Formats: sequence, C-alpha cells, structure tokens
Amino acid sequence: MRKKWKRKILINNPDALDRVQIKQDLRAGNQVIVQFSHPDFYGSILEEVDELCARFDENFGVRFYGHNSLSFDARTLLKIPHVKNLHLNSLIHAHNIETLSALKHIHSLHVGIHELENSDILGIDSLRSLRDLSIISDKKLLNLQYVKEFSHLEHLHVGGKVKNLEALGYLEGLNYLALHSISKLPLHFINRLKKLKHLRILLGGREHIQEIEENEIDHLEICRIRGFHDLSNITRFRALTSLTIEDQAQMREISFDRGMETLEEMTISNCKGLSFLSDMERLPSLRKLRIFKTAIDFDSFIQQKLPRALSELEFTTSKSKVDLEIQDSLFKLGFQRWSI
Repeated sequence: MRKKWKRKILINNPDALDRVQIKQDLRAGNQVIVQFSHPDFYGSILEEVDELCARFDENFGVRFYGHNSLSFDARTLLKIPHVKNLHLNSLIHAHNIETLSALKHIHSLHVGIHELENSDILGIDSLRSLRDLSIISDKKLLNLQYVKEFSHLEHLHVGGKVKNLEALGYLEGLNYLALHSISKLPLHFINRLKKLKHLRILLGGREHIQEIEENEIDHLEICRIRGFHDLSNITRFRALTSLTIEDQAQMREISFDRGMETLEEMTISNCKGLSFLSDMERLPSLRKLRIFKTAIDFDSFIQQKLPRALSELEFTTSKSKVDLEIQDSLFKLGFQRWSI
C-alpha cells in the first residue's frame, strides 16, 4: 500500500480554535495541524487543543517548531496527553524528551531536533504503538535497535547519523520506508521487508543498491545520492509501477535487461550525465514518461521502439528553442504532455 498523502492544513499560533471549521476540514479528508513556534503562543490554549486530540483521530495533530534560541521543554506535552499525531521538528534544542513516555495514545510521531539529547529516544516504551514515525538525527548517533519492538509500524522516515540500521529488517508490517542522508550502510535488511511497497532513498552517498534482491516494491525514488551510478538491478523490482530518479550526476545509462510488466510512470530529472535510456520496449505498461535535463539525444531516443501504452511524454533540455522544437515533434507524434 502506497503511503497516502493528504492535504495538510496548518493553524499557526492560534488565539482561538474554530472547532466547526476543523471538523469540516477533517471530514473533507484533510489533515489539520495546530502548530506553535514559541511558548508565548501556547500557554493558555493547550487544554482546548487536548480536548480536540481526544475527540478526533490522528488526522488532527499538534506541532512545536522554531522556538528561536529557546530549548523546547517537552514537559509541555503533559498538557496534551491525548495527542495522537505529534510533530517536534525544526527545533534546535529540546529537553525533558523522556516526557514522551506519558503519551499513551500516540500513533504518529515526527522528530527533527538538530541537537537531539537522547540517542536512545526510541527506547521509550510508549512509542512501541507507533504506526507512523519520522526521525532525523543530525548530531547524536541515533540507536535504531529499539525499533525491533515497533510491531505496528507501517510508515518510517529515518535519517542522519544512525546505528543498528539492520534492525529495520524486523519491521514486518512496514510498507513505506524513506532513508534520508544515510551513507553507505548496507541495505540487505530491505530484503526482509516483504510488505514494503514504497521505498525512497534520499541524499547521503552510495554507488548502487545491488543488495536489494527481487521484491514487491511498488514505488522507488532515488534522489540526490552522491556517487550513485549503477541501477543495473532495476528489473529486480518486478512489481514497480512508479520510478523516480532525480539529481544523479554520475548516472550514465539506464537499461532494462528484462521485462517490467507493471511499470506505468517514470520520471528522470536533472541527471546531466545520463546519455542512454534504452530497452524501452520491455516496459509494455509505461503510460507516462518525463525526461528533464539529461544528456540523452532526443533524435536518437525517439527512434527506438517505445512502449505501445506510452501516451504522455515530456522531454526537456532547458534550452528553450530546442525544447519548443521537441515539444512540436512530440505533438505531431501524438504524445500528450504529462498530466497530474
């Protein structure tokens, strides 16, 4: 199951809460986050916020961010014990973070504290019930050993300095995983995640993802990874429907050594060294293709046998005159522009 993105409505430093509007926004399928940037703004309203936390599900959340030069005092969380969706991010410092243990209803937690004081934060027992976790550690070496006990976790975004990354292999129910700025650590553990459908690897550095064997991943995104140049195992992703490759300066070629029957959408963007995209006829279900800012020669590319299903094709070089000519050629060949 692909992670479902919802429209996020932010209510920033409110003096009062419009309960009727919040209810309407939630009923419309949105996510509503009440957020505070400084203690001056939440001193008198958190009791009412907690009432709404108790009333609504995890689509209603609370966020603490900024705080300028102040350290966020996590004892503030004692005023919202019913919170189910909590964001502690864009913070430089926080203290008394062990107060998270008092949150017995929490399902979704997003932590981005630049100077995280406790590298064993995931050892807090109340966090074992999480279904959605995002945590980035810039300075402390975050210990991931504890996630072995997170049996309900479905969505995980983890990044920065970490140890015991292989512990993620115990998350049998995980269907969404984003690895952010994690360099060169082996990825063999991904082969144990049989329910994983959505994999994003962002930033950091590695040359390839050859450790990943045949799998049932539905969506793969490779973005801005230093030194990445080898995607020769792409056909091991036999269930893939969507592929995104962005900002990979070392990539020279993408080819498909066997059929990928389910791949429907592909975006290749800002891969300036990429000269060859070949064996396209092995992608019979490909409907949408975007190629932005690569070294691929359009005239050579368009001459190859393309998938019959391909109806939406964009090819952009960033040279306005050339792009107009290409757009005209694609229009004459019957291709539509990519629609959202």
